[in-house]
Amino acid sequence: MEQPDIITTDQLITEVIECAKRIRRQLGPGFLEKVYKKMQWLLNCEKLKLNFETEKLIQVLYDGIVVGEYRTDIIVEGKLILELKATQDLSIANEVQLVNYLTSTQIDDGLLINFGSDKLLFKRKYRIYRKL
Repeated sequence: MEQPDIITTDQLITEVIECAKRIRRQLGPGFLEKVYKKMQWLLNCEKLKLNFETEKLIQVLYDGIVVGEYRTDIIVEGKLILELKATQDLSIANEVQLVNYLTSTQIDDGLLINFGSDKLLFKRKYRIYRKL
């Protein structure tokens, strides 16, 4: 029995960024976030045969009680959360949102991607603070 290839998080991020660049070159800026989300995963992720979930419900728990619920944009291979934006600029609030998703899911790595600005923007975020 052949073992499946295990992709590292860094390799996964490289694949995601390459997909985002292809989408941006083809579509350019200006579309709604949902257009980029559909292009990113329905068209590209499936071609790469990556497992992904869109709009996954995240529950925020306090002392075992659900105190909030959110939906992630995309979770890839169960180990990378993608938060897609189509705004002129990224804000601290966008970064905090992604870190909150990472904390709630216990997933260590996230990638914030903005298709809406003049340049395609990426920011990698971590569940546990890392001084770089």
